[in-house]
Amino acid sequence: MPALTIKRRWWHGLVQRLAATNFGTWLLPKALHRIDKPLLRLTGNRASFTSWLAGLPVIMLATKGAKSGLSRQIPLVALVDGENLILIASFFGSSRHPAWYYNLQANPQALVFYNDHSAQYLAHLAQGEERQRYWEMATALYPGYSHYKRKASAREIPVLVLVPIQISAN
Repeated sequence: MPALTIKRRWWHGLVQRLAATNFGTWLLPKALHRIDKPLLRLTGNRASFTSWLAGLPVIMLATKGAKSGLSRQIPLVALVDGENLILIASFFGSSRHPAWYYNLQANPQALVFYNDHSAQYLAHLAQGEERQRYWEMATALYPGYSHYKRKASAREIPVLVLVPIQISAN
């Protein structure tokens, strides 16, 4: 998987601060996925509105539905730790977990698309020190996660680690 880096623009910090407000957490869940999903498809997973607007790296995650068993795809912000990808199930501070979290809990194998690349991953829930380390990485990338944590005080925001599945060629 190529590096998930975004060229920083002067407006990214401003947009990230707006996204971490109550207005931002109301608006963005309604808008971003509806814009990013078709834009990623049109650009071969090269461009997303979220990346351009807020400077956050976005992947397309394909999972199997927890209840339906159908393929589900959703654009998500991802962090990189070596070969692993880190996903924060904040759902913009909602009182409930996002659907993709339940999909990965029921079916931990996932396919990730970024640029022209795709790779298979196996997800697990980060716990203890691993979770703390990734949470600190996440808030360094996007300070709005701290606001989401306060807003979602009734639940702990899950941190998921996607580990690449090494496919051997015979």
